[in-house]
Amino acid sequence: MKKDKRWERIPGCSIEAALNVIGGKWKGVFLFHLLDGTMRYNEFSKLAVGASPRLIVKQLRELEEDGLIERKVYAVVPPKVEYSLTSEGKNLKPILKSLSGWGDQWIDKRPWTLNE
Repeated sequence: MKKDKRWERIPGCSIEAALNVIGGKWKGVFLFHLLDGTMRYNEFSKLAVGASPRLIVKQLRELEEDGLIERKVYAVVPPKVEYSLTSEGKNLKPILKSLSGWGDQWIDKRPWTLNE
């Protein structure tokens, strides 16, 4: 069975569309931390423990392609690249904050937090 490429077809519903854009192992984490301001690649690699550089770049490029982040390249040696949220990406703030709060509550209810 052939796998659909990103946006090869119209999403079936709005939830599918939203999850296609912010889904992915690290996209939500990257977006959440960009709420605090501009970041560089090295900061993303510290957040994405165990992720390959290729995966980090792929997820950043998809977020850029979808209009949620912008990439600014400075003409200096060594190269300097910064990522920041676009206005559309900033619109995700209440959603990301809510997900973070829900995640905190979910973690607090798990048995592994009782053994610490």
